Amino acid sequence: GKRKSWSASVMYDSDESEGSDIVVRKVAAKRRCIMDDDERSEEQQPDKTCPTENAPTSRKQKVLAKLKELVRQSTARRSCSSANCEDSNSEAPVEEEPLCQLPLTPSEGSETDSNSIKDFIVEEEEDNDDDDDIDNTEHVKSENQPHQKQPNPSNSELLAHYIPQLFRCDHYVHFKRIVKAFLINAIDDTFLSSLYDGTRQKKYAQDMLLSLHYLDDRFIQPRLENLICRSRWKDRYKERVDCYPDVRISLKNTKNMSCQACEMRRYCKFSVLLSGRLYNSKTLAVDDFMSDDKQVLKVGMVCANRTRVYHNLKHFKYKLYMDCSSITELDGVEDEPVKDTVDRLFSHLEESGWIQKKYNDLEDYMEDADNFQEEK
Repeated sequence: GKRKSWSASVMYDSDESEGSDIVVRKVAAKRRCIMDDDERSEEQQPDKTCPTENAPTSRKQKVLAKLKELVRQSTARRSCSSANCEDSNSEAPVEEEPLCQLPLTPSEGSETDSNSIKDFIVEEEEDNDDDDDIDNTEHVKSENQPHQKQPNPSNSELLAHYIPQLFRCDHYVHFKRIVKAFLINAIDDTFLSSLYDGTRQKKYAQDMLLSLHYLDDRFIQPRLENLICRSRWKDRYKERVDCYPDVRISLKNTKNMSCQACEMRRYCKFSVLLSGRLYNSKTLAVDDFMSDDKQVLKVGMVCANRTRVYHNLKHFKYKLYMDCSSITELDGVEDEPVKDTVDRLFSHLEESGWIQKKYNDLEDYMEDADNFQEEK
């Protein structure tokens, strides 16, 4: 017999002795087949005998080719528009065969092809499984988070409806922390500066610092900016109102002149007296330089009202601190730890309604700023 090796491509094997050409079908690489002379007669009828051995291999190769074609088409679909996608489908139609018909038991000669197909299918299934796991995880998170947070809005709405006083609880808690911080600083004048420079890192100190920022950034500063951007005040007048913590607005004789706030021609009948010592907006430490300086300005009615609203908000924190300092000075208790003194004074102020009254004043000032009229 003769021993012949088959290549992976279609080839023609001619037998010199018989002078006939025999077409050999394409099979996988690495396949070696031993042919005897007795099998020559069977080889001349390939349609009847060879399909039993070669049909599974040929079928796998067709399926692999179709899979590759499907991969190529799916890649093309992702990068083309829907119109081009339809054209490509019409130009290259593929008759898909179910993957379940793929033989699961590889033969000796088709081990490489079978593994390549299996690897392709498994990778795609693993990718899909990973995607499904991610989607399921996100879905579970999206379901669990709203489920956990859902009771809070409903509770707050019910409390705001039936007990309106509790609706302002968060703001009022911030305000009480600020009052306590001012009481401490009135006894130890380094407390606020140590808060802002980061020296104090305990939780109660960080909570007080958060509340101080909350008062400035959420309550006061946005309204001050809104009052200024809607006015025609000159920068020089605004700086004067910012620097002097005390103001007195009085009615004087009407005079047709340029308003010293907006420099517009107005019937000015209000006198604005600015006085007081300059202070640090954070630590509230005062500066005694030119402590007796005063400014008297003649303004119109709109600028006078805006000055009152602006000044009340701008210097509210400083005025609150000065009130807390006066309370500690009038206490007169000596040889007592600072914490005990602050707790005692704070409890007294809260029980007497003093803290609530100051908070109501702040709310009135904010409401005045929110409802202030536009400049005409």
